[in-house]
Amino acid sequence: MLALRSTEFAATLKITALTFRALRLLSDGQFRSGTALARELGVSRTSVWTALQGLEDAGVPLMRLPARGYRLSAPIDWLDAQRIARHLGRYGDVYQVQVADMLESTNTTLLGQAAKGAPSGLVLAAEMQTQGRGRRGRTWHSGLGGTLTFSALWRFEQGAGVLAGLSSAIGVALIRGLHELGVSEAMLKWPNDVLVRHHKIAGTLVEIQGDVLGPSAAIIGIGMNFRLDEVTRERIDQAVTDLVSVGAPPDRNKVIGQLLSQLGNVLETFAVRGFAPLRKEWERHHAYAGKSVTMRLPDGSTEAGIVAGVEDDGALLLQTAHGLRRFHSGEVSMRAADVWPSMNTR
Repeated sequence: MLALRSTEFAATLKITALTFRALRLLSDGQFRSGTALARELGVSRTSVWTALQGLEDAGVPLMRLPARGYRLSAPIDWLDAQRIARHLGRYGDVYQVQVADMLESTNTTLLGQAAKGAPSGLVLAAEMQTQGRGRRGRTWHSGLGGTLTFSALWRFEQGAGVLAGLSSAIGVALIRGLHELGVSEAMLKWPNDVLVRHHKIAGTLVEIQGDVLGPSAAIIGIGMNFRLDEVTRERIDQAVTDLVSVGAPPDRNKVIGQLLSQLGNVLETFAVRGFAPLRKEWERHHAYAGKSVTMRLPDGSTEAGIVAGVEDDGALLLQTAHGLRRFHSGEVSMRAADVWPSMNTR
């Protein structure tokens, strides 16, 4: 999701560790005066006032009333590692979940930890990202409490060269998880998006470390809209929706836990057999299966055709006027055929 450059957005934020401490005190829905908050937090009233500025820009409407103080306009469903663990099923011993208040990017942080030898199954979730990244350097916007942004480290004995198709396999895991959560209309969009009624609800970013001959490690980043506030929604330059709007349970910890459980199941299959046994399932849930689309290539040209499926390495098959062509994700984008109608088409 892209609108404001991440560095510009981060510069507008005044959120600090003290902000999170104050918000947690306010999570009971009661009014608290600045004096009361200062006393409980062990800081000055000025520090409290400063910590609670700019929250509207982070998607957190805060009521301020003279003589009564501060109160959250809507409760925040805080992430909690123990609550997430309750929904991991048989993968409770596989994952080690950590929750941070605010990071630049869960993927960036986990990449650094992986390079230092962090174990497979380490998961890092953040309440807020200031420089969340999507595919092709795009920004993933996240309002506090309104999105799910988490990354998982998974180690493979195989080399990085045989992990083609991993991004598509993760899409299968997300579809299974969303269907289990009651979002039956969730569909996939090649290469790494999840849609509901053609509105984007989630995206993934996979980054690989390791040797060509192995072993290797994948950092699997997932961003999912949970309950979008209007401020965050206005920053996004495409049609979007969120889990609460489409009927998913209003429990962020349950959602992450069940998605991780399905992800573990798919990754175990992928580690042994690759994407091949998951390919047909992916194709059944592709929103553009058999439809006319236009591909935008790195040089700015486009290629039109009909989606003919994907291959075992996750490459998209497109039936064009010049025959069947393969596309790998890289710097290629896919849109419905009428989105780029009059560009330099091959």
